[in-house]
This record gives sequence, structure tokens and C-alpha cells, in this order.
Amino acid sequence: MLNELFTLKGKRALITGSSRGIGRAIAMLYAEAGAHVIIHGSKPSAKLDEALAEARALGASAEAVSADIGDINAVKGLIQAVGDVDILVLNASMQHYQTVPDFDPETFALDVNANLRSCFLLLQGFLPGMQQRRFGRIISIGSVNQWRPGARLAIYASTKAAQFNLVLNCARAYAADGITANSISPGVIDTDRNAEALADPAIVEKLRSLVPARRFGSAMDCAGAALLLASPAGAYINGADIAIDGGMKL
Repeated sequence: MLNELFTLKGKRALITGSSRGIGRAIAMLYAEAGAHVIIHGSKPSAKLDEALAEARALGASAEAVSADIGDINAVKGLIQAVGDVDILVLNASMQHYQTVPDFDPETFALDVNANLRSCFLLLQGFLPGMQQRRFGRIISIGSVNQWRPGARLAIYASTKAAQFNLVLNCARAYAADGITANSISPGVIDTDRNAEALADPAIVEKLRSLVPARRFGSAMDCAGAALLLASPAGAYINGADIAIDGGMKL
């Protein structure tokens, strides 16, 4: 019974931004659950190669693709190259630590295009196939910042809030087609992406004070929720946002 509830056997899963961090943890757990995993990076890299090798070492069917999600033509090319998917994890994103007055239009566009436009394009590309097969799992990786925005992550937080709104739209519009759409909102997760910020003891102490659990999370903390939402165990969850933040949202 347990294996049947959490199996992804026979499913194709694209996890954007999965050469490292949260995306990589999700890809590896999906691989263990039996999915064909499509590991994505912004460009060819050693990390992308390592992630692919790790997935295959788990005995999984896997492939690697690269595309700059901030580039509209690259995203369209990614959709064509990948083909149909059953599970779409919208994980890749960009963030700049700046307050509103500090942002210039070019940097603003970088965040919006990478975090929101790319999600729209990927949904537009993969939803028709999901509708035809009457099965689909859409999981966006948001942020605690969409609920509790940090002053220096103003645009990142705004794009994540908009991304969740887009997911809610899909949850309502396509549920009758056998498609669910949900969000996971991580808090402070100890990944290489956050390594620079977490290298400062003063920042660490300040952030830890905001987390009722008084500790930071791991990438695998997020991966478990992503497996639930993609698997038969989570088939009746739709339009939800699961906070993986040790209570930071509270």
C-alpha cells in the first residue's frame, strides 16, 4: 500500500533548476520513486552532469537539459526539446537582494522574466498535453517571502506571490481534467544558493530568531512535500500552499 501511494512509476517529470539545491533534492526523490526525471540547468555545467549521474546511479531513467528561463526563446526551445510531461515542478528562479528604490528596470525585468514569465510559458506549453491525457501535476516552488516579504527581496517576493496566484488559477480551471496545481513555500533553507547570506553570523542569528523552530531547513525537507503532491497520495490536494519554513510564516 505504501509503495502504491508514493509511486511515480511511468511518469515523466521536469524539474526546473534541478542541478542543485531544492530542485536537485526533488529530482532525486522522484528518481527513487520511479519517475523519468528531466533535470534542468540554466546552462551546461559540471553540477548538471553530476545531478544526471546521481539520478542514473539510483537506477532511474533520466536526462539533462539546459535553457536560460529568463529568455523567452530558450523557454520555448526547452518545451519543444522535452516533449510531454506528467509532472511539472516550477522551481528555477532568480533573486536580487535590493530594496525597491535600488532596482533598475533591467534588473526588475530579469526577476520578473525568470520567476513569472517562464512559469506562464511552461504552463502554456505543457497544459494542453496534460489535458489530453487527463493527468497532470503542477508544483510551484514559492517562498515564505510571498507571505512575509523581506525588504531586500521586494521584487522576488512579488513575483512569487504572482506565481502562486497563477497556480491557483490553474488549480480551479483544470481540476476537472485530472490536473492538480499546488505550491510549496520554503523558508530559510540551507542550500548553496543561500550560502553567502548564511555565512554572516549576524544574518544567521536574525533569521533564526524569526523561525519558531529555531533552525533552518534542508532541501530534502521540501522534496518530501513535492513527492506527496506528485504522487497518488496527494491526488486530492489542489490549490494548496504548503509552508516548509519551521513556522516562519506565522
